[in-house]
Amino acid sequence: MQMNAYVAGVGMTRFGKHLDTPLKSLAGEAINAALLDAGIDANSVQLAYMGNAAGGVVQGQEMISGQVALRELGIGKIPVINVENACATSSTAFNQACSMVTLGAYDVALVCGFEKLFHEDKMRTFAAYEGAVDTENAKGLSGALSELANMAGMQIDISTLGKSHSVFMDIYSLTSIAHMKMYGTTQQQIAGVTAKNSFHGSLNPLAQFQTEMSVEDVLASREIVFPLTLPMCSPIGDGAAALIIVSERKAKELGLNNKVRVLSSALVSAFDQKADEPSIGEYAAQLAYESASLGPQDLSLIELHDASATSEIITYDYLGICEKGMGGKLIEDGSTRLGGRLPVNVSGGLLRKGHPIGATGAAQIVELTEQLRGRCGKRQVTDAKIGLAHNGGGMLGTDAAATVVSILRKEL
Repeated sequence: MQMNAYVAGVGMTRFGKHLDTPLKSLAGEAINAALLDAGIDANSVQLAYMGNAAGGVVQGQEMISGQVALRELGIGKIPVINVENACATSSTAFNQACSMVTLGAYDVALVCGFEKLFHEDKMRTFAAYEGAVDTENAKGLSGALSELANMAGMQIDISTLGKSHSVFMDIYSLTSIAHMKMYGTTQQQIAGVTAKNSFHGSLNPLAQFQTEMSVEDVLASREIVFPLTLPMCSPIGDGAAALIIVSERKAKELGLNNKVRVLSSALVSAFDQKADEPSIGEYAAQLAYESASLGPQDLSLIELHDASATSEIITYDYLGICEKGMGGKLIEDGSTRLGGRLPVNVSGGLLRKGHPIGATGAAQIVELTEQLRGRCGKRQVTDAKIGLAHNGGGMLGTDAAATVVSILRKEL
């Protein structure tokens, strides 16, 4: 959808392990920071989209997590919409808030993604991930795994998967092997994604992991499931990110300087693809580009969903920044590293910044906004003008269940 909305304020906690911090407190920290950044008070908020994906499973907080968090801040009466859409939860919240502002229904909307995945009982965390598939179709997941294994040229015992780690690690493993066989992608190139993002994360004070790693360090780390070592897999995490979205009229009223405009945001759900149809990621990117009247050649930077290191390489294809299957070459030649032709995941990405499911999409928009404002210090992308965020989640068939692609532009 073509948008006409502005990001007036952003706020974010550091991502990491926050066992002793209540879920609603993480949300409050990010929201207060976003309000302060926008220069408005809580009473100015007319509408709130609150994104939390796993609270029901991990904390037992069902149905009203948004109202609970906002009540702590003295925010009530306004419409509060609780959003749950797998890893695309808060990017979906962002899409909907921008849509309502663009349509003229509201002038000031709050978006917050907040999540706690760490728990003393690790099985609760595993259960949250295992719920992001069709749980009422036992053959759905096993069928998808079998199809992925066939693409990878492997025969596997489905019953052994997902026992010591999230089943999504097995999905990423099979996807990686298939990509390696089909396009010649190497394990070194996949490790290079993590090495690159670790450099970026070392420059981000809010990143969960801030230690830089070499390709050799990544390859020498504990293997999760071939070809993926631990640093090639996005970690669980706790944290929150918040955004204040305003109309053009409100932006003028506030006298916003260094404005960041939302040009487009495409929210797409899984569909039964025919052989000649694009993936959900490609389709969402096409819609976002068309609505913004832009193409990949116009981008200054990208924040994308690197749930695994291989996912970043594959998503390069979706976004049209390389020839099909050639994403590994972009890692080798440094094109997507800070200082390269098109920096990707300068926040550290999910791999290093962290991946508290419900907060991830909003955190991507926080990073793009700060980059377009020129406020990112040592990790600042030179002359950043247009940024794209790609955020996907869940699994139906062999593709994501939901994907959001949004494009933002620096306004003078």
